[in-house]
Amino acid sequence: MKTVYLAAAVGFSLLITACRNHQTNQSDALASTLPGQHEPTGPSTPDWAKNATIYEVNVRQFSPKGTFAAVEEHLPRLKELGADIIWLMPIYPIGTEKRLGRLGNPYAVANYTAVNPDFGTMADFKSLVRRAHDVGLRVIIDWVPDHTSWDHPWINEHPDWYVQKNGRIISPVTNEGKPTGWNDVAQLNYNNPDLRASMIKAMQFWVKEADVDGFRLEVAGMVPNDFWQEARAALDRLKPVFLLSEWDNDPAHFKWSNANYGWNLYHLLKDIAAGKRPAAAIDTLLNHNQRNYPAWYYQMHFIHTHDENSHRGTLQETFGPAADVFAVLTATLEGMPLIYNGMESNLNKQLSFYDKDTIPWDTYSKSRFFKTLFTLKHRNKALWNGLAGGQAIKIPTSQDDKAYAFYRRKDNDWITVILNLSDQPLTIRLNGEGYEGRYTEVFTRQPAELKPQMTVSLKPWGYQVYTN
Repeated sequence: MKTVYLAAAVGFSLLITACRNHQTNQSDALASTLPGQHEPTGPSTPDWAKNATIYEVNVRQFSPKGTFAAVEEHLPRLKELGADIIWLMPIYPIGTEKRLGRLGNPYAVANYTAVNPDFGTMADFKSLVRRAHDVGLRVIIDWVPDHTSWDHPWINEHPDWYVQKNGRIISPVTNEGKPTGWNDVAQLNYNNPDLRASMIKAMQFWVKEADVDGFRLEVAGMVPNDFWQEARAALDRLKPVFLLSEWDNDPAHFKWSNANYGWNLYHLLKDIAAGKRPAAAIDTLLNHNQRNYPAWYYQMHFIHTHDENSHRGTLQETFGPAADVFAVLTATLEGMPLIYNGMESNLNKQLSFYDKDTIPWDTYSKSRFFKTLFTLKHRNKALWNGLAGGQAIKIPTSQDDKAYAFYRRKDNDWITVILNLSDQPLTIRLNGEGYEGRYTEVFTRQPAELKPQMTVSLKPWGYQVYTN
């Protein structure tokens, strides 16, 4: 719903996007010593998350009807695609006061324990969750903890639950007190213990009543970490849940979240696609993360989301012919990959955020591409998430400014990835060692032997993925 700037401690600043085309400045300093960095494991994690992928659903735009029932019809197809977690954008009633567009901002929540009647009934939502579980999918829902609509009942019933200035409730400001521009919502006050208790109770409602499997936490860093630790404990008493923090650059989030957003990687990949940074800059970022995050950390990696699509442009406008190679990278590097709805149909439309604007589905022309990547992730332990998978080890090449190569290993499973991150054909030499062996290239299904000092030819934005 927002756009946030974070100062990264890697020698360069990267734009961090959240959920709306507004801007706010934030300077979260990265701690040199992690809270809990000596702990052997992170927060509780559902076993099903160890090799999971995420598929984001914009219910309003997913189908002409824009309903839960219409999403439910596609669940078997999404399971076949290789999705494991269905993330639903906000499903709640939307406020009418200061509404943006005809249908409003999905993140302007008017009731935390009800569903948007445009999407169907609570029974329809519960049916969707049951069907997802029946076909082997998990469901997480978007949670909006920082603010509500201006006509949420709490505005009148509990005005002290909101941040006020000169006796008046205000729209959200950054952690530095600067205006965000999100004028259609009012900011909640987490200094109030009653607000905290009610927010946790509302989150528990969805686990108890609808059996959801977790939450994607909107602008999680604008809510205090001690609240999230309270919420995590309360939710885990019901069942192990998956919490995805929409934030980057705060190592403390891994005391309670299972994953956070890889915003820094996303914006770096955009710069590489535009020719602004070399491929080797990926190493700088990964080394930075490994120094500052705990051993069990992993991020959600992506090349497209609802924010990027609706507010900044299509995937083709952002990455052009480089989209596939960066999709390969985000699906094979350490982390959990995301598909935004429509990508499997080569979505080339900027969807409206505040009005009805249905995805133009085709014959799912990119399904085989994503299914190949996700099947590999499920079967090859080297690609699993966090400590369940293997660390990405750089393979030096003769042209590290344009090529990026790495291998991962876990138990007896190996993966080697070789990428051309440039718009020119490349012939590179693989240096180093540790990756040599016999493999199968997953897209061509051709056998190959990899060894040090061999040469590899790649088309512009080309990719080769090898599994043993």
